[in-house]
Amino acid sequence: MMYKGTLLTDTISIHEVFTIHYFEYMSDFSFAGESHNFWEFVFVDKGEIDIYMESIHARLKKGEVAFHKPNEFHRLQATGSSAPNLVVISFECNDAVMQFFEGKILSLDETEKILLGEIVKEAKSLFNCRLDDPYLTEMTKYKQPPFGAEQFIRIHLEHFLLHLLRRRQDSPSSTPKVIASKGNSEVFNRVLAYMEKNLCLHLTIEQICRDNMIGRSQLQKIFQQKTGLGVIEYFSNMKIDAAKQMMRTDLMNFTQISEKLGYSSIHYFSRQFKKITGMTPSEYVSSIKALSEV
Repeated sequence: MMYKGTLLTDTISIHEVFTIHYFEYMSDFSFAGESHNFWEFVFVDKGEIDIYMESIHARLKKGEVAFHKPNEFHRLQATGSSAPNLVVISFECNDAVMQFFEGKILSLDETEKILLGEIVKEAKSLFNCRLDDPYLTEMTKYKQPPFGAEQFIRIHLEHFLLHLLRRRQDSPSSTPKVIASKGNSEVFNRVLAYMEKNLCLHLTIEQICRDNMIGRSQLQKIFQQKTGLGVIEYFSNMKIDAAKQMMRTDLMNFTQISEKLGYSSIHYFSRQFKKITGMTPSEYVSSIKALSEV
């Protein structure tokens, strides 16, 4: 029996990235702007940011992404009331379908957010440089990065763009349907909203399960699948992320932040902060301010 292969063609092909950033900005951050001959997009992971590009001025909210086409001047400015977390990725792509993204501001779904998270995770393991340096012009690689890290970044980035395009096509069959995991996603999102609402409390896993009417083993399994972390570990990270945003708005001192988030003492808060971030609260604030003032 003779077989004839099928050549698989690329709709979007990316072989060069220039920057992969994850920024945690102060609420008074301002970027004067730039233009360059490659694509870039900005995704708001937390908070809000004002974005300017050609004739467009928009307030980018949590969960939204804005695209800048090659040679388009663009700048950013914090709103003054929100300390934003941003993912910024720039890359070269000359495929015709990229015209779809010109001047676009889009809301991401769960799959697209996960893909961005995977890109940032792989970038941290591949590049021997800070991903929060806004003045970085070249990303240097580790001598022995994890196997396949570069290809994973390319695959995830192409998947991200293709998913955005396909989700906005008119055909009813163009939107992928995830049935098996729908229930788990709904539970995860419900518990996530519950934890965000109760960041000021000292929650136990028993309390989380009781208030959300879910078994402990099932909840642990869902969080391991979605985040790779245990429920309480994830909640602890959420509290520290909230603390970092409060620090960057510069409206409360460490003691006030500790009390607002329900820590038993400033000393316990400081220990937890260093355990999760690798820095003391003072070191974190100094680091963020130093990057903002370069």
